Amino acid sequence: MPVRLSEAQFDRVVARAIERIPPDIRQYLDNIVITVKKRPSPAMMREMGIHHDDCPLGLFQGVPLIERSATIPPLYPDMIYLFQEPLEEMCETREELEEEIEITVVHEVAHYIGMTEERLAELGYG
Repeated sequence: MPVRLSEAQFDRVVARAIERIPPDIRQYLDNIVITVKKRPSPAMMREMGIHHDDCPLGLFQGVPLIERSATIPPLYPDMIYLFQEPLEEMCETREELEEEIEITVVHEVAHYIGMTEERLAELGYG
């Protein structure tokens, strides 16, 4: 049975999940807006090249640090989207949900900072 939470309850689980992230990764969240949506929009799905039957748990939108220019700042803030319904659907308890949100946020931060999958695995997020 999947977890089903109100928006406020989900936000509290997200806050707890973020607290679990190691400080050396969490420090990058200072400059990233985290927002929750029920599901990705059709435009997001097209942009990611994902079939409508598949649904991501999260998405980083922005300019990764390794692609930044000192002379040309990004036009928009960097964002991590968390998709509540797909996350809830894969979890049976709040504890599982909190862990999955932590993993999802860390993977999206990895896109932002250019962290490799190997490094994520070393940190226990592989």
